Amino acid sequence: MSKSKSSVRWLARQSSDPYVRKAQAQGFSSRAAFKLEEIQSRDHLIRPGMTVVDLGAAPGGWTQVAAGLVGSKGKVIALDLLPIEAPVGVHTIQGDFREPEIYAELLQILKGRSVDLVLSDMAPNWTGITSVDQPHAMALAELAEEFSMQVLATDGSFLVKVFQGEGLDLFRAQLKLHFSELKTRKPPASRSESREIYLLAQKKIPL
Repeated sequence: MSKSKSSVRWLARQSSDPYVRKAQAQGFSSRAAFKLEEIQSRDHLIRPGMTVVDLGAAPGGWTQVAAGLVGSKGKVIALDLLPIEAPVGVHTIQGDFREPEIYAELLQILKGRSVDLVLSDMAPNWTGITSVDQPHAMALAELAEEFSMQVLATDGSFLVKVFQGEGLDLFRAQLKLHFSELKTRKPPASRSESREIYLLAQKKIPL
């Protein structure tokens, strides 16, 4: 069976992408690792000893970066519906973080330890129809924000991928109600043609 035109274009872009080649050379499971590295180099959001939860972690690029930064005294918990490639010592949970049993498993791993940072690089399965895709993307961001409010320590941080379009301004306003600081980031590893940006919400306000 011949490949579709979109598949051919994707393969061509991947083969010529310097970040893909760099990820392969450095042992990262995806080029997305460099997005987090670039945000980290600017904002220093991950520090040794922190507890980090990585939502939508598969295939595991962000998890690898976070695990290296928190060190042996830190903790990284990675969740996704799909299998995750994670370094030794990282706790992985395969399932939907919205399900009570998955949330209970997370709490069991934490053992009362506060979460310093929630990461979310989640995105929906794209249909190519903006009126369908954008609401789905915003719904995932909102779920991640709701989750972060449940598990983050006071002064904790939340880094989330969003897409420019309908619902984003309202989501920004919501984050400003729950965090003292809000920054927008477009790391160089994020393709220029992509509508994705990252919102970094810091210093959670106590409920």
